[in-house]
Amino acid sequence: MNIRHLKIFITVADCGKMSTAAEELFISQPSVSQAIREIEEYYGIRLFERLSKKLYITKSGEMLLKYARHIVESFDEMERELKNTGQNICLRVGATITVGTCLLNPIIKKFEKNKNNILTKITINNTNEIEHMILTSQLDVGIVEGVITNKDIIKIPIYRDKMSLIAGRDHKFYKKSRIKLKDLNGEDMIMREVGSGSREIFDNVIHGENVELNEKWISTNTDSIKHAVIEGQGLGVLSTLIIDEEIKNGKLHVVEIEDVDIYRDICVIYHKNKFVSDYLKNFIEDSKMFSNI
Repeated sequence: MNIRHLKIFITVADCGKMSTAAEELFISQPSVSQAIREIEEYYGIRLFERLSKKLYITKSGEMLLKYARHIVESFDEMERELKNTGQNICLRVGATITVGTCLLNPIIKKFEKNKNNILTKITINNTNEIEHMILTSQLDVGIVEGVITNKDIIKIPIYRDKMSLIAGRDHKFYKKSRIKLKDLNGEDMIMREVGSGSREIFDNVIHGENVELNEKWISTNTDSIKHAVIEGQGLGVLSTLIIDEEIKNGKLHVVEIEDVDIYRDICVIYHKNKFVSDYLKNFIEDSKMFSNI
């Protein structure tokens, strides 16, 4: 059992077919089949169920896959660092939309300062996607504001963020300082997509409260949500980090919800099996520059 076995297994798991994996790896299909068989014999387990010419990964296979991804990633990272000593090192960073808009640039600037051999590759997406990319070794580290429950992910809170209900000038709530949660019943809402951190947190607030909302808009873009609320299309729920300027110039108004405070932790996340290199440690420390916790 070696790294080659694990790389073949990962590719088969991702492709779902041995023939496709063989094409991707530029090796023969019998070589792929032999590698999978050798792993199964070595551990005395079955990695895939073969039903109707399709492969379905077993529970044992899923367990191995979690470790295999990070073993291979750690090996490849070691290879890169040893072979390219003194050359550029790439840190793959993921961030959610709010973080990417309001916090990430100063963190990256601080991290890259005086580190001429470090390159950063940035991916912006919602919390679910960043979590998935961390779990599948597509990212080294992430900064997210959503709820992360996977036990394979390390979370380090760096900022306590307040979520606010916002109204535009033409909305009946614009001149109200406070409403009851039930007052939202039937209101048009401009919402983030399912999978975003802010959407999940707000859904948890209204869950079981008999409040029916009209999801008029669903958007992955916070700027489009702000502009829709400003133009009177409905109410929105966004981080106070994003709406500060619009609140100051009166385009938006924060409406407090009685007995409801919506806060969330923005966290640095990485896989528990990730090798924490010196430059990853530096990035984590630099990410704490906005800490209010």
